[in-house]
Amino acid sequence: MTTPAPDGYDPYAYAPFAVTVDLAVFTVREAGLHVLLVERGQEPFRGRWALPGGFLLPRECAEDAARRELAEETGLGPDTVGGLHLEQLRTYTDPDRDPRMRVVSVAYAALLPDLPEPRGGGDAASARWWDADGTGPLAFDHDRILADARDRIGAKLEYTSLATAFCPAEFTLGELQQVYETVWGVELDRPNFRRKVLNAPGFVEAVEGPPRRTGGRGKPAALHRAGDATALHPPLLRPPRTDPAAPSSATEGHDR
Repeated sequence: MTTPAPDGYDPYAYAPFAVTVDLAVFTVREAGLHVLLVERGQEPFRGRWALPGGFLLPRECAEDAARRELAEETGLGPDTVGGLHLEQLRTYTDPDRDPRMRVVSVAYAALLPDLPEPRGGGDAASARWWDADGTGPLAFDHDRILADARDRIGAKLEYTSLATAFCPAEFTLGELQQVYETVWGVELDRPNFRRKVLNAPGFVEAVEGPPRRTGGRGKPAALHRAGDATALHPPLLRPPRTDPAAPSSATEGHDR
């Protein structure tokens, strides 16, 4: 039984359209930023790589649909998908973004320090991690969504504690610095970075226990965990890109 429409409202006076969700899921693997992609198993764009996603069900909110589609298309377990921090990116409404019909997409960005290897499922032929700089042309308008998601993440690293979402529960400041360098694509001055992180109240907390060696010949590094701050005061501003031939220390030679 359907609920009568309010007086004067005719739902059939408007052209129907569908709503989908798309997810840009990032992680840092092998010192590089990687994004989760699925190979489309159906038309349109069969055989092309795309961001995970799909259509909302009639009684489903967008975030629930995003988690469901991610689990179905990648084979990631419910605990993994349920633990993802999803951040709504924006809504994409170009009338011609999908050749099948008018489709509006709600896009999300998700971040985790490391995820298991995915596998295809649902209408995805396969799924895998891709270097975020080497994805090639994606299906639909997913190149635009991916670029927007990268820009959003890079900006949020300046003013929020989001970078800790890429790290394990306990991490060194060197591992945290690697996240910034990977996402921003710049090399940071180690002492300057360390000072800024420790001067931002609530950004990180020291972990009691023995330090951990993370490679190289330096001393073992102290461990930290994410603090309770969500916004950074002062912000950790991104240094400007410089000539690749310039010395790496020039990327952050002064406070900003």
